[in-house]
Amino acid sequence: MENPVENENMEKSKIDDSKQPLIAHLSELRIRLIWVFSCMILSTGVCFFFVNDIYGFLVIPLAEAMGPGDTNRLIYTNLTEAFFTYLKVAFFSGVFITFPVLLIQVWLFVAPGLYRQERTVFLPFMIATPSLFFLGAACVYYLVLPMAWPFFLSFQMSSDEAVLPIQLEARVSEYLDLIMTLIFAFGLCFQLPVLLTLLGHAGLVTADWLAAQRKYMVIVIFTVAAILTPPDIVSQILLAIPLMALYELSIFMIRRIKVENVQDAA
Repeated sequence: MENPVENENMEKSKIDDSKQPLIAHLSELRIRLIWVFSCMILSTGVCFFFVNDIYGFLVIPLAEAMGPGDTNRLIYTNLTEAFFTYLKVAFFSGVFITFPVLLIQVWLFVAPGLYRQERTVFLPFMIATPSLFFLGAACVYYLVLPMAWPFFLSFQMSSDEAVLPIQLEARVSEYLDLIMTLIFAFGLCFQLPVLLTLLGHAGLVTADWLAAQRKYMVIVIFTVAAILTPPDIVSQILLAIPLMALYELSIFMIRRIKVENVQDAA
């Protein structure tokens, strides 16, 4: 005859055993997050010591568009504005630098639970993600800004052209907020092939379906470009063209994965 007390103890033991892996995973996740935030805080502190150099680097496109002149400057209208702007720049730089650290910690957390074939598939995406993010940031700094700022500065007027001259008096906080927003926006948009290729590998989308939606994606991409970039056609095109190229790259990658899966199955 079964002992009810022993059965109850066995059930409690099974529940405790099932809780252990979950607690262990949560504990490991907490450690990974602590590593990421610690690196982020450390990088922010280091970047604050070089914030003048970072600021100088970020304003180069505007300075080159303005050209030489004693009246060209950025202003701040609040006593604490410049200080908190420097803090934001340091934090932005710290997050930018530690982005690969975040991906490494994600990989170290996920990799032990993957089969060897799954790790082989997943690792290239981990490498492509920061590469595309930095490529998007470089696209903003070296392509979009040098072409967008002269357009906006063209609306200035001297006293010879108008009764009251129009001259840019940009706030340093607004300018740097715009720069940082554009860099992160472009970096995230450039993750399009990673997202679509992962969906294709999971079987949620196919290359033929993406190819059939190409005409709709043109509208979506140009709409996103119009929202994220300054309101001039040049900036929108400079974002839309790389996104269309990345969309086509996604279709190519999904077709390649399909061919490789067929070859492996054979």
